[in-house]
Amino acid sequence: MKIIIDTDPGQDDAVAILLALASPEIEVLGITAVAGNVPLDLTARNARIVCELAGRTDVPVHAGCDRPLARDLVTAEHVHGKTGLDGADLPDPQMPLAEGHAVDFLIETLRAEPEGSVTLCPLGPLTNVATALQRAPDIAPRIGRIVLMGGAYFEVGNITPAAEFNIYVDPEAAKIVFGAGVPLTVVPLDATHKALTTRARNDAFRTAGRVGEVVAGWTGFFERYDKEKYGSEGAPLHDPCVIAWLLKPELFTGRDVNVEIEVDSPLTRGMTVADWWGVTDRPVNATFIGDVDAEGFFALLTERIARL
Repeated sequence: MKIIIDTDPGQDDAVAILLALASPEIEVLGITAVAGNVPLDLTARNARIVCELAGRTDVPVHAGCDRPLARDLVTAEHVHGKTGLDGADLPDPQMPLAEGHAVDFLIETLRAEPEGSVTLCPLGPLTNVATALQRAPDIAPRIGRIVLMGGAYFEVGNITPAAEFNIYVDPEAAKIVFGAGVPLTVVPLDATHKALTTRARNDAFRTAGRVGEVVAGWTGFFERYDKEKYGSEGAPLHDPCVIAWLLKPELFTGRDVNVEIEVDSPLTRGMTVADWWGVTDRPVNATFIGDVDAEGFFALLTERIARL
């Protein structure tokens, strides 16, 4: 299975990248960095740090868009720390950024690979993917599937009362992606909030091979914000759910629904309006995940991390 990971690392993004790189079923063609959790210079840096941690400097990392399509950038240092990867003390990367803009890499790779053979895995704001679809509409039918972390239905918002962070940061980009006619799987807060990093799960990471201590440091830092905010036992580990869905879709359940993106209202900007109950006649455009087998998810994650 060939994938491109589009990402704004972020501790949970970093764990998702490690899960993909540790899984022989997956071939990571490249990683495209986008501004989101932290600005672009840091997300591009962090993606390379993760590749080096995994011993995979062969995976090209391309820097992409440094701001949303039509808005000022909103970041999330209050969650991820000033570097985006706070929680583990890692050296600056030695591997260089790959030449060429992330959007060009997306377009060129999708045109070069057999039609339908590449899955895009966006873990942050959808600016890079939307820009590629705008610039090269011919790539849309060439994408096998887009599997993204973003949005919510019952859980609604984590950055505003109505919106999840990734969609909120660039709702115009999300509207383009959701309207592109590409097969789409959405892993929203409704699923990720059922996959919490408890103390026992963090302890399991800590003993999971060479990189386990780093992963436990990341998840331990990351969870402090959510535990305080939600009063929960741990933090939702959002982005690895995307890779886990590719590896073991049987761990997840959801529905094929229509999802529209709100871009105009100041009150609900970035809301993913999911027709979960089928009350409109709008056409289905996404598989919207509603639940995850948390024990199975963390067992998979821990086992794969231990391989690195």
